Amino acid sequence: MIMSRIEAPRDEVTGNLVDRLLSGLPTDAVLTDPDVTVSYANDMASFCPAGTPAVVVLPRTVEQVQHVMRVATELRVPVVPQGARTGLSGAANASDGCIVLSLTKMDRILEISPVDRIAVVEPGVVNATLSRAVNELGLYYPPDPSSWEMCTIGGNIGTASGGLCCVKYGVTAEYVLGLDVVLADGRLMSTGRRTAKGVAGYDLTRLFVGSEGSLGIVVRATLALRPKPPAQLVLAAEFSSGAAACDAVCRIMEGGHVPSLLELMDRTTVKAVNDLAHMGLPETTEALLLAAFDTTDPAADLTAVGALCEAAGATQVVPAEDAAESELLLQARRLSLTALEAVKGTTMIDDVCVPRSRLGELLEGTERIAEKHRLTIGVVAHAGDGNTHPTVCFDATDPDESSRARESFDEIMALGLELGGTITGEHGVGVLKKEWLAREIGPVGVEMQRAVKGVFDPLGILNPGKLF
Repeated sequence: MIMSRIEAPRDEVTGNLVDRLLSGLPTDAVLTDPDVTVSYANDMASFCPAGTPAVVVLPRTVEQVQHVMRVATELRVPVVPQGARTGLSGAANASDGCIVLSLTKMDRILEISPVDRIAVVEPGVVNATLSRAVNELGLYYPPDPSSWEMCTIGGNIGTASGGLCCVKYGVTAEYVLGLDVVLADGRLMSTGRRTAKGVAGYDLTRLFVGSEGSLGIVVRATLALRPKPPAQLVLAAEFSSGAAACDAVCRIMEGGHVPSLLELMDRTTVKAVNDLAHMGLPETTEALLLAAFDTTDPAADLTAVGALCEAAGATQVVPAEDAAESELLLQARRLSLTALEAVKGTTMIDDVCVPRSRLGELLEGTERIAEKHRLTIGVVAHAGDGNTHPTVCFDATDPDESSRARESFDEIMALGLELGGTITGEHGVGVLKKEWLAREIGPVGVEMQRAVKGVFDPLGILNPGKLF
């Protein structure tokens, strides 16, 4: 599938670029066949334009990444960093004539230290691979995006990913202690630390987390680990309204409980999961709330939370008796987005985050938007931290329905801002939401962010067209 330099069709500019890249890279690390490179053009987001890359590079070493960036700077060629391309905002989409820098071959776990409770990894390590490796040593890497079996640590860092456990353990940013970053001109910079404490200078590590490859190329990460917690137990609570389920969420959090997971599925999502997997979830419900605890006595915690759910109006509360039952309930939650995609064939997955106290208003508003645009919109949410995923289901071959889908998506983001929230809790801005980023942070905020990018990327070659 890999064409040689002689066989590859190329114009003078592309030919010079390929020659310069191959001066410091092995032949099999440089892909030029258009039938191959086109497969690297975009991530999993809808409504996000993607260009045609000039070349795809798959480095295996830090030095090779440095070489790519030196060539890109010399020839003024844009570079689009990529992980597994599981993102949902178009942040990994190619631009015309760019170098796609795929970091999936840099996939080594370099160190796991049970004493220091850290792992040092390359960016192409898959989240699940790291999680299983540290589990074997009695440790735990908490960030667990829904795509954890495919997504890479580098991609998680680039988009500041979250996951199901954020309500207790927080998001990716809270576990990145230090980074090695190749800058736009090819220089290598180290940020952060591997110690438990450290406040030397500006926190450049946090600056790179969530920067979507627009400031530099992460080539190594030092990550914090935790002791492996006990197996969690899960409770399912059925509600006759979304408002009642959201009231239960507020009661649980106000009561000082610390669930390891607190997830909500609306009736549309429950029906979609049943249609796809025949799991026997209660389709009479308007909202299904899943709560989990990984404490030393999870059954007692579930009893207390179950009582709060009943006080909020739960029609049925079912605690799992063991890990197997718990995993069955969680499997239903993990199937949510796949099931909603099966409704019409295409989805736009929002990730608006609002204060927990406004969660019920977001659900009610989304339902009104769905009725207004005559669309199916299912909502699944990391309810414990207010991060919702309203998912617009539509037929991409129907221009009118596609237009209504995009309008509803924008109205949901506007609603989130009105409720004091943010346009993205964990998926990032990319191409999809860059106009909305400007609305959220304002003109001064945009000016400052552009100024920061100018310091790290004065030529504007790193992931152009993303964020703003």
